[in-house]
Amino acid sequence: MEHRLRGVGVALITPFTSDNKVDFEGLKKLIDFVSENGTDYLVVNGTTGESATTSLEEKTAILDFCKKNNSKNLPIVFGIGGNNTEDVLERIANTDFEGVDALLSVCPYYVKPSQAGIIAHFTAIANACPVPVMLYNVPGRTVSSIAVSSVLELAKHPNIMGLKDATSSLEQAMELAKKAPKDFLLLSGDDNLVTPQVSVGYQGVISVIANGFPKEFGEMTWAALNGDFKKAAKLQYRFLDFDNLLYVESNPVGIKMVCEIRGISDGRVRLPLVKGTPVLKEKLIAAMRTEGFLN
Repeated sequence: MEHRLRGVGVALITPFTSDNKVDFEGLKKLIDFVSENGTDYLVVNGTTGESATTSLEEKTAILDFCKKNNSKNLPIVFGIGGNNTEDVLERIANTDFEGVDALLSVCPYYVKPSQAGIIAHFTAIANACPVPVMLYNVPGRTVSSIAVSSVLELAKHPNIMGLKDATSSLEQAMELAKKAPKDFLLLSGDDNLVTPQVSVGYQGVISVIANGFPKEFGEMTWAALNGDFKKAAKLQYRFLDFDNLLYVESNPVGIKMVCEIRGISDGRVRLPLVKGTPVLKEKLIAAMRTEGFLN
């Protein structure tokens, strides 16, 4: 299956200035960096973009900025999700989707809906959204999870085009790949599982680590997509220990520290997250050197 969102989508971080404003200069530098190094599409306002702590005005400004500075004309996926269905629908109604290829919407969190509620939530979103909808299942953050049976039911909706799967379950990935419609796009949401998930039928990844290593992670992902699993596995192992470090102090703390080390943007995050510790920075630098990502 060929699809515009096949391959590597980078879940863009949102850089901040010293006075806690959006650092648009840093964001442009990041967009240029990932675009020039093989990223297949951009994902704006996801978890890694700190969507939980950016205002509606900032979200709009960030999306507009990404559209205007998308020099490679890459596809754009925009995140709108939440635990209040009516609020999500209102935000969709007030969003300019010109230049946006798909909506990424997370499973409702905190309220712990039933599977019937999850299906009704996403059906309402898909009915209202002017662009195709990608489901986002990340139970480690939301507590609630989209069951395989619910994904298969939602896949019948003509405006629901795929799933970002961050369940870390290979067994669930296999079941989805076996049972989902062939034109339903399955994407990994776990950077350390891309190669095995592609091996059973997934079509790529929405990646955190690609903020810092778009070329290397793209090479790995496309090796897997092209059936060279020996090469993909070798490259995947380079990221194994390193990727785990990114989450020691929560996401996107680790990947923002990587971007700081690489000179792309500062490692600042917004409360209640705090900037990565010097100990984490030392560990990241050591791991980057060990794996040949840093001289």
